[in-house]
Amino acid sequence: MSGCPARYDEGLGYWVVDDPAEAREVLLDPATFRPDNAVLAHRPLSVKALRVLSAVGFALPPTLANNAGESHRLIRAAVARFFSPARVAAVEPLARELTAARVAAATRALADGEHVDLVQAVAAEPPALVVLEMLRLADVDVPALKAWSLDSLELFWGWPDEDRQLELAHSAAEFYGWLRKRVAQATEDDLFGVLVGLGLSDEEVCAVAYFLLIAGQETTTQLISTAFHRTIGRRSADGVEEVLREASSVPTWRRVTSRPAVIGDVEVPAGAPVLLGLTGHGGPADLAFGIGIHRCLGAGLARLEARVALECAADLLATVRLVEEPPMIELLSFRAPKRLLVGLQPG
Repeated sequence: MSGCPARYDEGLGYWVVDDPAEAREVLLDPATFRPDNAVLAHRPLSVKALRVLSAVGFALPPTLANNAGESHRLIRAAVARFFSPARVAAVEPLARELTAARVAAATRALADGEHVDLVQAVAAEPPALVVLEMLRLADVDVPALKAWSLDSLELFWGWPDEDRQLELAHSAAEFYGWLRKRVAQATEDDLFGVLVGLGLSDEEVCAVAYFLLIAGQETTTQLISTAFHRTIGRRSADGVEEVLREASSVPTWRRVTSRPAVIGDVEVPAGAPVLLGLTGHGGPADLAFGIGIHRCLGAGLARLEARVALECAADLLATVRLVEEPPMIELLSFRAPKRLLVGLQPG
């Protein structure tokens, strides 16, 4: 299936590319379609918000998702070792133990007549605990990490007004300040120590960790939440690959043209911001994780965790019903249920 031809969306301010084949071609040409805008704030930050961030030295120099330079390969290779296929496979028992315990607790609460939010009760914490284990990071306040993550996603991919930006900037500054302290406490084999060992500056180490600690767990929570939403009340669940094809938690991603370019039959000028549709347009499931040199390093882990979550929660999901229309996280590049409040089906 093909999407619409590339088109300029005045409301969004991007050239939108929904056709999966064209999106793939864009991702495979990072020289023409650069990642420089990948983690820029979609809504420009106010002076007040920038002052809050500046006070803690907040900076996002090119490292991974926003890096088309020579350092990208070195940094990516170092981080990729934490997510090797062997390490991903080895963490499945932990993911299953963490998820099964939360499903059991939710099942007991439902049996007692309570309503349960499956996002907070089941989907939220296991991905964070798993990725922290893989990155060898101990003594992390997981609820704080989850709150920081959601706030940062809204700050960089949402439409917050100036007052909300200021709130979110304080949260991002707190997160960044915590990262700077952890860099100073790095051990030889944890994520921070490995990055310091590459000779990266503190700013570069924090930039890698800032979005890796968000993407490594919050987007997986959102993928699991979406999979749960599509499965509630059904005995036959969608597989993870179907969810990735049709409703990934990361439905779009950004690029910017370094020179005039052609997308399909459409001419696009230099300096044009491009928004790629990664899911829901008939493309392959793999496109949800990107293609090429910036493909998501945690793709294998996200697939495993989503599969484990659906397996552990299968009986629970088949016997519950939604008690409200779920409120949604709806950002430029992130979409998932914010809450899945359920009760037992009658009878």
